[in-house]
Amino acid sequence: MKILYHHRTASRDGQSTHISEMIGALRAQGHVVVEAAPAVDAEAGQGGGSPGWVGQLKRLLPRALYELAEIAYSVPAFMRLARLIRKDRPDGIYERYNLYLLAGVWAKWWFGLPLVLEVNAPMAVERAEYGGLSWPRLAAWLERFVFTRADRVLPVTEVLAQHLRDMGVRPERICVIPNGINPAHFAELPDTDQAKRDLGLEGRLVIGFTGFVREWDRLDRVMAWIGQAAARHPVHLLVVGDGPARADIEAAARANGVPDRLSFTGVVPRERVPALSMSFDIALQTALVPYASPLCLFEYLALGKTIVAPDQPNHHEVLRAGVDAQLYDVQAADGIERALDRVCDDAALRERLGREAARVIAERRLTWADHARRVVGLFEPLVAKEQRQHA
Repeated sequence: MKILYHHRTASRDGQSTHISEMIGALRAQGHVVVEAAPAVDAEAGQGGGSPGWVGQLKRLLPRALYELAEIAYSVPAFMRLARLIRKDRPDGIYERYNLYLLAGVWAKWWFGLPLVLEVNAPMAVERAEYGGLSWPRLAAWLERFVFTRADRVLPVTEVLAQHLRDMGVRPERICVIPNGINPAHFAELPDTDQAKRDLGLEGRLVIGFTGFVREWDRLDRVMAWIGQAAARHPVHLLVVGDGPARADIEAAARANGVPDRLSFTGVVPRERVPALSMSFDIALQTALVPYASPLCLFEYLALGKTIVAPDQPNHHEVLRAGVDAQLYDVQAADGIERALDRVCDDAALRERLGREAARVIAERRLTWADHARRVVGLFEPLVAKEQRQHA
């Protein structure tokens, strides 16, 4: 099968990981993938923000004008798709949804190709709540327009799937496909002791976090807990990554008298993250939006780590409380602290949770290769239907 993979992603973060892994998995299974995307410098967006000229445009333009520019981008995006469709004759279009991106729907109509739409967030809702929108009603209308006209819509969680149904997307068009992992990236890793030695953390009980740390991750709160727990356990917080909250977390470590119990690796290449994360005894998933499928959670499972995560519906789709993760109440004043106390106090619990976590990926078929096979399985009847109609 030949698939035209369309996206507007310019950053080099978890979004680009999802894109590159899905493309790689499809190609490894013998399918031809033609990528239609904006050109991006190799180093762009490493810090988690919008890279290059996109970031400059966001900073320079008033928000209303930037949103109009986003809508206008659909025109050159459609022209790019049209050129590739005429040149490569794909069987269908796979698009990673982004707000105000209409090119995929236009190409579906113009060329009679099936459109499968991957949805990672309800962007009109998310941006209105967190970044602000000048045209919220227009954004919501266009979002519904795109969702309801795709042949198949692939939300990353059941929570997001229900949101799509509430918007009017027909249930039979929805298929939940979460994030996943590439087993090859976890095949030859150091053991936990060696990973700790490599980082100079021998003898520490390492609590780990991977990603771009922001204020809402509340790792300053974890440092306050470490200040209290340090007398009982050799706990240490390791952040594999960086982010705008780093200074606040370091200040919290100093304020609680434990600056030596905190380490940041800084931004590292994606391929180094699993080996560094092997040093974790406890892998920390912090609170996040209720519809997300956090990439790091699947990596923690693949590593067989003791996971401490918020007790919320999207996590219930992957984790079982007390079986393969220790879940905590995000509304409780001491929710995360009590969860950390429990797993730090009980080595047998940590060992059991980690052992069960290591089984989840294979049992639930949460690899990019499995997801690619499901995507192809969704395309095949759509392609056959289009071919019959044009025969």
